[in-house]
Amino acid sequence: MKKLVSLPPNLVGCFHEIAEKDHDEWFCCSDPEDRKAGSGGGTAWILRKAFEQGHKDGEFNSWLKREKRIVIHAGGQSRRLPAYAATGKVLTPIPVFRWERGQRLGQTLLDLQTPLYERIMNEAPPELHTMVVSGDVYIRCEEQLPPLPNADVVCFGLWLDSETASHHGVFVSDKKSPQTLKCMLQKPSVDTLNSLQKDHYYQTDIGIWMLSDKAVSLLMDKTTDGNSVKTYDLYSDFGQALGTHPTKADEILSELSVAIVPLTGGEFYHFGTTHELISSTLAIQNRVNDQRQILQHSRKPHPAMFIQNAVCKIKIDEHNQNLWIENSHIGEHWQLESEHVITGIPENDWHIKLKRRQCVDMVPIGEHSFVVRTYDYYDNFEGNRQFEPLFPIAESLDIAETLLRHMLQIELNEEAWNNAQKMSAEQISANANLRRLAQQRNDYRNDSWLALAENHRHSVFYQLDLHDAARQFVRNHLPLPDAVDDNAPILKRMNSHMFRARVMELSTQDNVFATTNNPSLEESARTKEETSQAKAEEEKSFALMRQSLTDSLQQHQTPMSRQICSDQIVWGRCPVRIDIAGGWTDTPPYCMLEGGSVVNLAIELNGQPPLQTYIKPCPEPKIILRSIDLGAEEVITSYDQLRQFHKVGSPFSIPKAALALVGFLPENNDTAGITLKKQLEDFGSGIEITLLSAIPAGSGLGTSSLLAATVLGSLSDFCGLGWDKMEIGRQTLILEQMLTTGGGWQDQYGGLLAGTKLLQTKAGSLQTPVVRYLPDNIFTQPGYRDCHLLYYTGITRTAKTILSEIVKRMMLNDQRQLALLREMKQHAMTMFDAIQRADFEEMGRCVRKNWLQNQQLDSGTNPDEIRKITNLIDDLCLGYKLPGAGGGGYLYMVAKDPEAALRIRQVLTAQATNPKARFVDMTLSTSGLQVSRS
Repeated sequence: MKKLVSLPPNLVGCFHEIAEKDHDEWFCCSDPEDRKAGSGGGTAWILRKAFEQGHKDGEFNSWLKREKRIVIHAGGQSRRLPAYAATGKVLTPIPVFRWERGQRLGQTLLDLQTPLYERIMNEAPPELHTMVVSGDVYIRCEEQLPPLPNADVVCFGLWLDSETASHHGVFVSDKKSPQTLKCMLQKPSVDTLNSLQKDHYYQTDIGIWMLSDKAVSLLMDKTTDGNSVKTYDLYSDFGQALGTHPTKADEILSELSVAIVPLTGGEFYHFGTTHELISSTLAIQNRVNDQRQILQHSRKPHPAMFIQNAVCKIKIDEHNQNLWIENSHIGEHWQLESEHVITGIPENDWHIKLKRRQCVDMVPIGEHSFVVRTYDYYDNFEGNRQFEPLFPIAESLDIAETLLRHMLQIELNEEAWNNAQKMSAEQISANANLRRLAQQRNDYRNDSWLALAENHRHSVFYQLDLHDAARQFVRNHLPLPDAVDDNAPILKRMNSHMFRARVMELSTQDNVFATTNNPSLEESARTKEETSQAKAEEEKSFALMRQSLTDSLQQHQTPMSRQICSDQIVWGRCPVRIDIAGGWTDTPPYCMLEGGSVVNLAIELNGQPPLQTYIKPCPEPKIILRSIDLGAEEVITSYDQLRQFHKVGSPFSIPKAALALVGFLPENNDTAGITLKKQLEDFGSGIEITLLSAIPAGSGLGTSSLLAATVLGSLSDFCGLGWDKMEIGRQTLILEQMLTTGGGWQDQYGGLLAGTKLLQTKAGSLQTPVVRYLPDNIFTQPGYRDCHLLYYTGITRTAKTILSEIVKRMMLNDQRQLALLREMKQHAMTMFDAIQRADFEEMGRCVRKNWLQNQQLDSGTNPDEIRKITNLIDDLCLGYKLPGAGGGGYLYMVAKDPEAALRIRQVLTAQATNPKARFVDMTLSTSGLQVSRS
């Protein structure tokens, strides 16, 4: 998805470098230099420039249809926010939120804005290719987006009070058709808004507009004349000509269909002025007051204080409220009051005293000079003040101090003032050395990295995007922090070890790259050692996660006693599961941090539960393990043999670990000092366990977890443990940690519990899901039943590798992955609602979206062999996916109708891409796990 950003002219040439944005994804230019284009003319201008960049020989209308794009207007003069006028408001550094995980220390307003815009465009109808947004607002929305209408213009609004709305544009609609725009008003009075409420609704324009290609073409007609652009405002001109009863008459534009979408749960923060810089940041920081959700409890003397990318050597107290210090050095001889914004100050030892409302910034000019600027906290630089040469240039830091003290009237020096060349605010923006500005900020941030890591008990360090942090440490050659001590919370210790592993890994990659042509033996040995150290740090992190889960789940062991007669057999049989929404949100550590939500189905294959376990007494004091499907057998007569459940490739790892877990190892019971033979004699018999997995390995249907659950459920009955299905699920999670296979909780609960259900957990180490059962009519009723197809692809998968990489990113608080997991968690509720409403088509589309989400999480989940299969049947399906981690195994498909289902069977049977490929009949399980005795 392309982003087109209008910027101040001086920023265009270095934007990608300073903002660390990819050239292919981000296009930037400035508005026309010879005239004010307005938001409408500016939109037309940047669209035309982006088109001309690489499509001069094509047609503009064809280019519009080629991809989706977001136009971000951020090229204004920033009169009311001088501190960030030179770089534009979109690059305003925003502090990490105390309640949020996965943010970046160097994040900007642009970084915070973009994810929601991308999310909306991904949800938009395919006919809508263009979004236009404002660059000085931050809009949050954690709730699921509503269905987006297909109209020529789609405008997003918020339900805000009349006082707030009176300062913005307002969408007016008739109460009889609330989603259709009647007219748009610009900054209407409170009285006007109050008078509307009898028969109308009004929503505040939050600056998010989606335009159809037709709407873009009409906008281009209104704003362009040959190669030049006319002054035209998107909101007061274009917007007020829209609707069924437009404010401004325009026959052509009135033909456009316009829909209003209320952004439910949306939050609107404006960053247009110096005051709003602090008030909006404070409002965001304080939006969460639940202390359990606040990751870093501030020790600031007042909440309205923000210091970042800075060195501050003075004591800040409660009187210094409404304080913003960024990219600055505040020496020990500075004195501050309140309502200050201080930016760009280089290292100094100056004697400076600021009075209330005095703000200071310094902007690099040329290679060594600075322009010194002071202004009032509420200064708007109205009229011609923007163009008046008010601010002196200092050739050295000594001169800068003299000029600053003069401007603040601490010590007047008319000679220095009169000799200094002056610049206007406009000239500062046009001539600033932005690379010097960015380098100074980076240098201060490097100091901050080290301080934050050292002071992690009271800092945001381990709630940051640690993947990004590791890149910054390696890039800037920062020393690796020590691992946090054993007294720290276990989740922070996990973060710490995985962060150290990532830094080591990136350092090793850099070293390998640097010595690729001619590595010495010493360098090769060092690389091997560093790789080994990184792996050791990773393993410490995974071990801590296993410890966290097992400590929370491990309970006092129930004494075992054989509960069946010598001639009886315990028979356990279990369905498998298909996850259709929310998979991966059940995986630690994500579910431990934020809870998980998964919708899945328990299914039987070819009319039978495919996983079965038979346990019967053995007259001799030994344990006999058999696998019908693998044709394997093993006899165990000692504890040492039983402890070998970690052995790679063993066909009996699961039953060995299960026997160990229930108490057939001395470390798990009170039988220390005796032999396995003696324990079995005291138990009353040996044990013979036979396994049957009537399903290929690597199926993606939760086979290993559910086979473990089936064994544990059968052992519970055999040994008199009395576990219910929820306890069996908890014990299965422990067993998987014993086997170090990891994974989440939805596999076992998906098959243990019958039918279709939503499984949800809350944050915390104890992950016991709440179950909300769903109606099964869209899976079982005639007309729907035959549309659900299960096809074995014959392709094996490497789920453990996929799982490991995704879990690593969870431990690193990877920003993109966290955002996607939250979206997947929300999507589970959309699927839940669709099934509740028996909306078959919506359910199928949700399956498709879930598959796309899985691929965003890891592209390896959809290998080329699978794409060859899905390309054959894509147009016949509402949705399809590989259950589980993906990569291979079974393909679940939701056909559009029974005829499409029949055609899918014909196509894949005739064009099988694998000799093992085949269809398998699937039916919902109405019982889940069943354990009975002969």
